[in-house]
Amino acid sequence: MGAVIIGTGSCLPERILSNHDLEKMVETNDEWIRSRTGISTRRISAKGEETYRLATCAAKRAMEMAGVGAEDLDLIIVATITPHMVMPSTACFVQKELGAGNAFAWDLNAACSGFLYSLDTASKHVLVDREKTVLVVGAETLSSRTNWQDRNTCILFGDGAGAAVIRYEESERGVLNSKLYSDGSLWNLLYLHSSVSCNPEIEQEDNPGPHMLMAGQEVFKHAVKAMENAVNKLLEKENVTVDDITLMIPHQANIRILKKLMSRLGISQEKVFINVQKYGNTSAASIPIALDEANREGRLKKGNLLLLCSFGGGFTWGAALLKW
Repeated sequence: MGAVIIGTGSCLPERILSNHDLEKMVETNDEWIRSRTGISTRRISAKGEETYRLATCAAKRAMEMAGVGAEDLDLIIVATITPHMVMPSTACFVQKELGAGNAFAWDLNAACSGFLYSLDTASKHVLVDREKTVLVVGAETLSSRTNWQDRNTCILFGDGAGAAVIRYEESERGVLNSKLYSDGSLWNLLYLHSSVSCNPEIEQEDNPGPHMLMAGQEVFKHAVKAMENAVNKLLEKENVTVDDITLMIPHQANIRILKKLMSRLGISQEKVFINVQKYGNTSAASIPIALDEANREGRLKKGNLLLLCSFGGGFTWGAALLKW
């Protein structure tokens, strides 16, 4: 008996920004980007493709698959670091767009781990109140928070949204367990400033603007080690081995991190879903977009053991184990 994902959906902006397009913007080239990140293209939002609209689009597709109407939703959680506004929450905008008047709604900020944190929260709500239907969305417009003159970061990020509908089911399916972690002492290795303070007394020093800043090599080392540790602790707790996993869907950060993680875990690439080459790093939207693609491609069958893992700013990281 557990909290089961009964529908998935995703939504991507129409505009495709290729590595060749980036060659015209910064000093870089297609081979350099692909060899270091595995990324060939990413999606970039245009007018009408704001965070809440991408989130709403993904939500509608997940709800259609689940056979759930707006009036059936009791809770909406949107994981994002690029909200439409600081207040109200993106989740409240999604609630309005869907017409989900029975749901309460909030945003969750855990960077690239946002979907895992939100899924864990949703599963606990459903286990406490078995009549509850929860919509979880990971949505980002990272193009709005990217320094397009910084070739070390602008090549990485893209926009998009993914969603899942969760309900209680009397079966062995669902979220089996999660292992979630944070370490705020390392915040300055990967962060995103807020806008400039209106109060000079509490204004942040050395604020270059609200865009991504990252110490790439340090993040790489911490990301691989942290995800490996989270996965191993979770599998040990659930008395499961890597061989038992049907499919692993990791956060799509870059191909070097994914390959190193696969090597450390001893899992073959055939068991790992990868779409970073198409969309780049979409932060909280990364895992739910990949989950929806895997689901619609028929790679998830009832009873399959699914492993999710992520790492992001904060630092935040974790892993979740699901029986599909």
